[in-house]
This record gives sequence, structure tokens and C-alpha cells, in this order.
Amino acid sequence: MKNIYKILIAFIGVLAVSCNADDVENRPVIDAGTAPVLLTPTSGFSIVLSKETEKNVATTVTWNKATYTVPQAIINYTIQIAKAGTNFASPITVMSTTGVSQELTVEELNSALVNGGFVEKEVNNVDIRIKSVVGASGIPQYSNSFTIKATPYHVPLASSHWLVGAATPGGWSWDGDAETEFPLVAGQSNIYQVTLVLKSGEGFREFIKNDFTSGGNWGGDNSHNFTYYTGLGYTIDSELVNAGDGDSNFKYTGPTGSRVFKIDNVAKTITLD
Repeated sequence: MKNIYKILIAFIGVLAVSCNADDVENRPVIDAGTAPVLLTPTSGFSIVLSKETEKNVATTVTWNKATYTVPQAIINYTIQIAKAGTNFASPITVMSTTGVSQELTVEELNSALVNGGFVEKEVNNVDIRIKSVVGASGIPQYSNSFTIKATPYHVPLASSHWLVGAATPGGWSWDGDAETEFPLVAGQSNIYQVTLVLKSGEGFREFIKNDFTSGGNWGGDNSHNFTYYTGLGYTIDSELVNAGDGDSNFKYTGPTGSRVFKIDNVAKTITLD
């Protein structure tokens, strides 16, 4: 009886292998046909991206459908960008879809540019193309490419503080990204440092958030002034004094020029180098 079971199990195993082999042999071979053709945006396209318009559509990428030897195959398309003239040696994926058009918001395009190493706040020449493929390991096909111009905006770190005031490059302004980002020192959780040009005889203030609006709160818990730190016993560089302007802002008394401003909340010091 045991031998019968063994023979039956062996027979089922052989049958399963045979069926799997037949399935593989009967699967259609999908070969590349014609590559997709990128239609828009063309090489005349140029855009300056901004935080204020991040939800707007930056551009709509359109292309003609690729073909493969199996007409009913589902084709996956990927929008790729790269630094102009690099022949897509290190392509950046912007978006994937099974359609033949895709709207890109300002935020989505900006994110791809920044993550791809393009220079913020400068005009960049960007090559764009479409990659098509069937399945995870199918034969890829690539469209023609166009070179567009795009100026990405700066994406601040969530942990950063901000410097605002006449002594700073952005002045007393919250327009766009005029305020100076005051980031954490790499690897630290309570030490902030930035290199910036400070203007002699002018004031500034540290803000914890950069979401100020005309109805916002310049004081309170949203910002720190000179007396906030003296009240906590901080040692402050002699070139920084109380502005005496009614808001107790910092006043920079040194010569106009590039300085390294640092607030060390561990050592309780504020220094200029």
C-alpha cells in the first residue's frame, strides 16, 4: 500500500513539472516593436518653479504609444530626466503610468530636479525622455529626447529655523524663500549654524517656523530675540547686541561681510566667526 502512495505522489510530481514546462513553452515571447515618441514638452519649454505655485500643473508630458509583438500587452511608461548632454547615464524617474500622457505639478517636477542634483534657483538644461517596458524584466524602449529649461526652488529642511531682518540677505521679508534658512549642524539635534552675509548696524530675529503671513505672530513662541537668549543665560558674541527697537531683536555691529552664525543650545552660546 505504501508503494502505491509513493508511486502516486511521484506521478503527480512529474505531471506538475510537465504542466509548468508546457505553460512556459506556450507563453508568448514579447519582443520590442516601435519605441514611444515624445511629443511634449519640446525643447522650447522653459519654466521657473516656485513654492507658491507648487500645486499648479507645470507641464503635461505626452507621447505616442510604443508597440510590442503582443498587441494586448500592458505597457508601463516612465518619464525620465537627466542633466543635458549626459546621454541619460544616470536617469531620474519622475513618474510612471500606463497611459500616454501625464500632468506634472510644480511640486513633482521640482522634487525630481532637486533629487536629481540640479542646481536650485538657477536655470538648468534638462533632458527628458520616455522609457517603455512590458513586465518587470521586459525589453525597454526609449523615446527621442528634448532639452528643456527649468529653475527649481529650494526645499527647506523640516528641522530648520529661520533668520529674518535687515541684517540678512532677505531683509524683513517672507516673500517666496527670501528668509535665510538656519539649519541644524549635520549629526546634531540642538546646534544650528549658517554662513551668510550680515549687514553692519542692522537687526534680525530668529524664527522657529517659516510660515509667517501678514496675520501671523512675529513674537511669542514663534520667534526668539536677543533678550530671549540672555534670559536663559546664553553667552552671546560681542558683535551682537540688543537692537533696542521695541522688539529686542539682535543687532549686528561688526563689519558687513560673510559670517558664520551659530547657536549652540547645548553649550548655551551664540557665536560669530
